[in-house]
Amino acid sequence: MDIMQLQQQAKEVRRAIIRTIGSFGMGHLGGSLSAADIVTLLYFDAMRIDPKHPDKLGRDRLVLSKGHSGPVLYAALALRGYFPIDLLDTLNRPGTKLPSHCDMKLTTGIDMTAGSLGQGLSCAVGIAKAAKIMGGQETIYAIIGDGESQEGQIWEAAMAAAQYRLDNLVVILDYNKIQLDDIVANIVDIADPVAKWEAFGFRVHRCDGHDMHALSEAVLWAKADKTGIPSALILDTVKGKGVSFIEAMGAANHHCSLDEDMVRRALEELGRSA
Repeated sequence: MDIMQLQQQAKEVRRAIIRTIGSFGMGHLGGSLSAADIVTLLYFDAMRIDPKHPDKLGRDRLVLSKGHSGPVLYAALALRGYFPIDLLDTLNRPGTKLPSHCDMKLTTGIDMTAGSLGQGLSCAVGIAKAAKIMGGQETIYAIIGDGESQEGQIWEAAMAAAQYRLDNLVVILDYNKIQLDDIVANIVDIADPVAKWEAFGFRVHRCDGHDMHALSEAVLWAKADKTGIPSALILDTVKGKGVSFIEAMGAANHHCSLDEDMVRRALEELGRSA
């Protein structure tokens, strides 16, 4: 896809997020919307994947370490053809294949179960290491949160990635600067993420996480270097991006209610009436 098509596709992903969370009436809205652009770029352009063969060997993989943002991944997978889009209306319901946090045993296209914050990056490091051992060419992406970056396990995994020279690993920080109930800096400040990831042995690139052209260049930059150094992309994002009244909620949009009127207003703002 070209940049304009990807921008339009990101709107479709956001609409699907609203549909998914609106069907249940509440959910992790802010962090799903903030990650919509990078997830769109990965699934509709950058990643080597085949929805008809979701378990194909050699495919690129994504670990959504901030697993509470599952609705953005479900939206992308449905729109990409991994499962029927009507399945989005079953989020969190009894017997669902779409639980609040991603589960690889339930949902087609999920590469790794996530939810306990901090653990997903360790899983991605293991997957990347295994790919190296097997001589594969796949790229392993891991999307982490900034609140999640307060977890020590994130940095243990980072040290391992540098130690094992995993240049097939791309860590993506959704840096929206807000966590569950406040601004990240007010709880445990993660300071300068560029300097921090560089100190842990990563090549680092920072850009606007909602600029599709900048995102595309960043991913290409991360994939191009094969000198044994893992890459980290720091994406400056806005929690709730795409819907003004959700953005304005700040930390309150981390997990919130989404009633029928809010769904209608959000879809209208995204360019389609309910």
